[in-house]
Amino acid sequence: MKAEIEKGLALREKWAPLREEVFIKEQKFEEEFDEIDSIAWHLVLSEEGVPVATARLFPCEEEEGTYIIGRVAVKKSFRGRSLGAQAVERMVEKAKELGAVRCKLAAQVRAKAFYEKIGFSAYGAEFYEEYCPHVWMQREIEK
Repeated sequence: MKAEIEKGLALREKWAPLREEVFIKEQKFEEEFDEIDSIAWHLVLSEEGVPVATARLFPCEEEEGTYIIGRVAVKKSFRGRSLGAQAVERMVEKAKELGAVRCKLAAQVRAKAFYEKIGFSAYGAEFYEEYCPHVWMQREIEK
């Protein structure tokens, strides 16, 4: 499994089609790409040259030392191989490199248990993004 992490749009040709496949075509979200993409760190995991998992990481404007992980996506035919967990762990490590003390994410409620298994805790009330229930989750980063 090859892992690439780049800031900004350098890897767009690899992560954009995967996010489109998972979030737009499969899950029916409409607002997938935004201005954060140009400032975020993007991870792409590839197998034999095919992008199979992705995630992004960017600083939280409201909380110094906090980074937000988002857009975690795994190609359908590669699910069940812990690639989502690998992608999140790599983003946590990148956040740690950047000086973070905590990572947050807005999890789809149906994925809450997945994130709990890898050390995230839910907080606050559920909210909706494009008709899909989400909950904020966070994880402290060990020094």
